[in-house]
Amino acid sequence: MKISLTVTGKTNFDWVAQAVEMYAQRIKKHASFDIKYIADIKNTKNMTSGIQKVKEGELILSALDVKDYAVLLDERGENFSSIEFADFINGKIISSTKSLVFIIGGAYGFSQDVYKRADFKISLSRMTFSHQSVRLIFAEQLYRAFTIINGEPYHHE
Repeated sequence: MKISLTVTGKTNFDWVAQAVEMYAQRIKKHASFDIKYIADIKNTKNMTSGIQKVKEGELILSALDVKDYAVLLDERGENFSSIEFADFINGKIISSTKSLVFIIGGAYGFSQDVYKRADFKISLSRMTFSHQSVRLIFAEQLYRAFTIINGEPYHHE
């Protein structure tokens, strides 16, 4: 199974990018994994948040293949423990999902078209995090899921 993380824009903090890359390398020992960056929308000062969401949504949708199983990281999504998230990932492996794409939206969230295209939604917390912080939190949780699946001594109960 191929796993991708699609994010809007680049991170502004080198330490976040370095930490995400460290987890990406660890994940790659367990699965095919890559990060796709959606370009930032230009001239946003003259746009409403709704227009920004629509434009970002168009870019997100254009990056998806019809065969991708698209999972939005969204505050209104399903809440999982780390073990439940590992079970979700393992279930996708067992069901022979070919391409699993996790998507982090921009500052204003997702457009309605992106919500319509999504196959599933996961919430990392009921709290709101910056989209840059979510990258790191998600990458660590994905790595943790693979260590749980493989019985490695990273996760402690």
